[in-house]
Amino acid sequence: MSVKIPNFAPQGAKKQNKYHNVKVQIDGHTFDSKAEAARYQELKLMQRAGAIREFSLQPNFALEAGIHYRADFLVTGKDGTVWAEDVKGFETKEFKLKKKLFEWKYSQIELRLIK
Repeated sequence: MSVKIPNFAPQGAKKQNKYHNVKVQIDGHTFDSKAEAARYQELKLMQRAGAIREFSLQPNFALEAGIHYRADFLVTGKDGTVWAEDVKGFETKEFKLKKKLFEWKYSQIELRLIK
């Protein structure tokens, strides 16, 4: 007779993220993944070099029926063009729905996926 022992994490162990992302902190901002943190650093360099005017972190967009979408970045190019960026390893069903709603409601703002 075998006894099944529950699989408990040791006390103090960090819980594994569902998508295996590692949170990263830079300049007092916490990013959900290394890829998102790397994109933040790229945008900072692009802004210093004059390739973009400015960018902001985690802009929130109201979609429909109380649904909200939070992009990773909102970027203004040097020509004044504005676009939203989302760093994704892969697209979930929820994201695909929000992307369609975003593109319908905010057709003047391009949503760029950074992989």
